[in-house]
Amino acid sequence: MVGGAVRDRLLGLPVKDRDWVVVGASPEQMVEQGFIPVGRDFPVFLHPQTKEEYALARTERKTARGYRGFDVHAAPSVTLEQDLARRDLTINAIAISAHRVEHDGVFELALDDLVDPYQGQRDLTHRVLRHVTDAFREDPVRILRVARFSARFTDFQVAPETLQLMRDMVQHGEVDHLVAERVWQELARGLMEQRPSRMFAVLGECGALARLLPEVDRLWGVPQRADFHPEIDTGLHLMMVLDVAAAMRAPLAVRLACLTHDLGKGSTPAEMLPRHIGHEQRSAQLLKALCERLRVPTDCRELAEVVAREHSNIHRSTDLNAAAVLRLLERCDAVRQPQRFALVLLACECDARGRRGKEQEPYPPRARLQACLDAALSVVTEQIARDAQSRGVVGPEIGALIHAARVSALQKIGA
Repeated sequence: MVGGAVRDRLLGLPVKDRDWVVVGASPEQMVEQGFIPVGRDFPVFLHPQTKEEYALARTERKTARGYRGFDVHAAPSVTLEQDLARRDLTINAIAISAHRVEHDGVFELALDDLVDPYQGQRDLTHRVLRHVTDAFREDPVRILRVARFSARFTDFQVAPETLQLMRDMVQHGEVDHLVAERVWQELARGLMEQRPSRMFAVLGECGALARLLPEVDRLWGVPQRADFHPEIDTGLHLMMVLDVAAAMRAPLAVRLACLTHDLGKGSTPAEMLPRHIGHEQRSAQLLKALCERLRVPTDCRELAEVVAREHSNIHRSTDLNAAAVLRLLERCDAVRQPQRFALVLLACECDARGRRGKEQEPYPPRARLQACLDAALSVVTEQIARDAQSRGVVGPEIGALIHAARVSALQKIGA
């Protein structure tokens, strides 16, 4: 058993997925024993009963830029130590013999037969994320993985020599050759970690953030509205918002919206400062380009677009009358997609709480707008349409009657 399963067991964390490396075997021998081949780029097999992954020990040689530019060598002669040498971090380069592992992944922590040639246990003790060998530089995805592990293991620090290696990789253009799907995959996983802000801090330190997410990177040093929360800049504010979203266990789409809702403040014309007038539409435009570049899933993209465009109006919605609130609900497509609107409100609450001293404060617009939506949904539109048609009313006039009924419903609850 190798990699994350061993690491998490040593850290006292639950073992979720177990990975196995097989030494001294050929693909033909694996198939003969009933293992099912699934690997496209190197020999990986599924166990016939447990369906866990078993990979043949292998070495890798860099042949081109990017994370796919490798020549993989898997043969019975490849040793376990050679296989561990190609891994990213020392804490992920520890192995233990399969016969020492229980069915649920538990093994005796005091065993002396842990295979740890790169001092991963030492780095676990000292809470350090350190690369195994200089081969780390051959795979730019590892920059994203280190940043993601920083967000997961919040008391770990990146070793100075590893951070410098990451900077060198960025300067040599390695991250520029990453495919969009892999970037999004790692970013999405990092956004769902315990403290996602740490991922962006590491990416910023090594220079990768400016290459991968320039729209986000340029927000550091941009002041927030002077009359709103002047004590921090926009980049730091977004990091606080992200960590609030994580504390509230928000889903991925909400966390992406929290990251991107203020992108437009990085390009505010001087005449529109300090209030960043019109930043909402600029944010929505920049978000669209970002999502297309990274091929972000549609559900995440659409939610983030609504939040970017409407978050300022939602923050101010307690001052709106019933008709204005209904127009806001309609722009958010809340009547047709009430579940998505609930997530929009959650993202806006995270935004409001993402300021020093405000993390635990209530957010009145969320409860009010949810109540208004419930009132609007209570209107029986079919009955209104039938009554109108019986009087010869058709087309847009029916829509106007439904709109008026919804405004009336909001007024009745005090909106």
